[in-house]
Amino acid sequence: MYIIKVKGKAKIPDYIQLRDENFVLIAYFRADRPLKNLERYGLADKETALAAVIQELEFGKLQKLEI
Repeated sequence: MYIIKVKGKAKIPDYIQLRDENFVLIAYFRADRPLKNLERYGLADKETALAAVIQELEFGKLQKLEI
């Protein structure tokens, strides 16, 4: 799974994209909102680790998600 942080403009907030091994979009959510329904993506009980990864991500840089 891969993760990328997308910079918003003006009134559009920053977003996080989760993509699978084929780079198909599997999740898209706001970077500033609490993480919900992560069990759908196989990330149950990893909210804290994922929040830390999101905080450190650079905008526009695709990164392999390893948590």
